[in-house]
Amino acid sequence: MTLAQTPPMGWNSWDCYGTTVTEEEVLANAAFMAEHLLPYGWDTVVVDIQWYEPAARAGGYNDGAVLELDRFGRQLPAVNRFPSAADGRGFGPLAERIHGMRLKFGLHIMRGIPRQAVRDRLPVEGADATADQVADTSSTCEWNTDNFGLNHGHPGAQAYYDSQLRLFAEWGVDFVKADDMLGPYFAAEIASYQRAISRSGRDMVLSLSPGRALSLAHLEHLRGNAQMWRVSDDLWDVWDDVEAQFARMARWAPHQREGAWADADMLPVGRIALRAERGGERLSRLTLDEQRTMLTLWCVSRSPLMLGCDLPSSPPETLALLTNTDLLDVLNASRNNRELLRDGGLVLWAAESTTSEDRFVAAFNTGEADLVRTVPLGDLGVDAGVLRGEAREAWSGEHAALGLRDGLPALEVKLPAHGAKLYRFPAH
Repeated sequence: MTLAQTPPMGWNSWDCYGTTVTEEEVLANAAFMAEHLLPYGWDTVVVDIQWYEPAARAGGYNDGAVLELDRFGRQLPAVNRFPSAADGRGFGPLAERIHGMRLKFGLHIMRGIPRQAVRDRLPVEGADATADQVADTSSTCEWNTDNFGLNHGHPGAQAYYDSQLRLFAEWGVDFVKADDMLGPYFAAEIASYQRAISRSGRDMVLSLSPGRALSLAHLEHLRGNAQMWRVSDDLWDVWDDVEAQFARMARWAPHQREGAWADADMLPVGRIALRAERGGERLSRLTLDEQRTMLTLWCVSRSPLMLGCDLPSSPPETLALLTNTDLLDVLNASRNNRELLRDGGLVLWAAESTTSEDRFVAAFNTGEADLVRTVPLGDLGVDAGVLRGEAREAWSGEHAALGLRDGLPALEVKLPAHGAKLYRFPAH
């Protein structure tokens, strides 16, 4: 069975809690998701970076942090933050509670092996080797000091990943976000990690990040080794970050397919940054129009959707963004997703339903002033002769404004600055 047959949808702790999320906070967000969002397809809960660091702090990382490790150098949840992990139970009890809500459980992990395990020369389970023998101490992450890379010329390197993923499988992990994999592109690390998942005895979705300047030259390798991969560095709640994704997703969208998704990054909507890496506690600085634009672009380009907010304390308008059925239809059941036009501030995308003959058209205004344009339906890939009923705009629920341009059927588009509309054209 192909994993991630549609783009994964869920919640991740990073934008809200940075390195410091607790078990109580994870469960609160999971419970909210199960009650309010699961019926719409939101089903994955991911604990982000440094769940194994007892002294993790907001706003950055502790250099040389003392990590919770087992005797084989594998990370364990910090018990002061995840009390159910006591007595060596790891994430098993938390995953069981998440599964009891009919949700999937995921976690973040850094590329490589902990420097602490290397320093202490801890044995590698399943290999006649110690951590210092399998590490590549010249391979480091520029923004986090927890790990060294692995020397894949040594058989113990694969044994370490095999051991780590066996542990994750025992806990009941469904989703792994493997970080520091793509910038630069660590092909051997990625392939080794996927090999370890395949040997673990449990299906797990593999997500790779961060995708700094990620090239399409790696497409086939990515498809063969992961289910999703980031195409940018971290995205935050500023318009420039959102606007930059238009060009990236125009490049990647034609290559989206089941089990292999280019990821435009997390969605900084709602209440974020309670204890985050950047900025203080706040509601998203993106306007409501900008948030709709972000959701529309992510869905029409079929990017995975991962929420970064504190769900229980986010405002009702955030929930409304996440439960729009037309929007989720284009995410989950469309094909031939592509950018049609970029003309000044006007950007047009189109897609076709896989469950009907309907056509989707997304119109965006990336400019700084309101925009009014009349676009012939033919330029949108819509045949007026096969339309049945009236086209509808997804965010407002209103009928599309159709008129004529040069005697041809046309769509009249009115967009605020940084705004978007998503139209569904029913067809025979």
